[in-house]
Amino acid sequence: MDINIKIGERIRELRKEKSLSQEALANIAEVDRTYMTKVETGKRNVTVKILEKIIIALDTDFMTFFNDKNFKK
Repeated sequence: MDINIKIGERIRELRKEKSLSQEALANIAEVDRTYMTKVETGKRNVTVKILEKIIIALDTDFMTFFNDKNFKK
């Protein structure tokens, strides 16, 4: 599976756990909602800076974000 898709799926999973809409998460992370949609669907290469904003908006950290079965071989 493509890394962009894995990242997008993880963002979507954590967003839904927090009961946030894409728009709400985008607002908290200070990114455009359409950008967030493309990140979640794996259609956009997310920069480390933007990923950090999203992870912080999800009230988590990089270790927790990447400590998921999809990122392990």
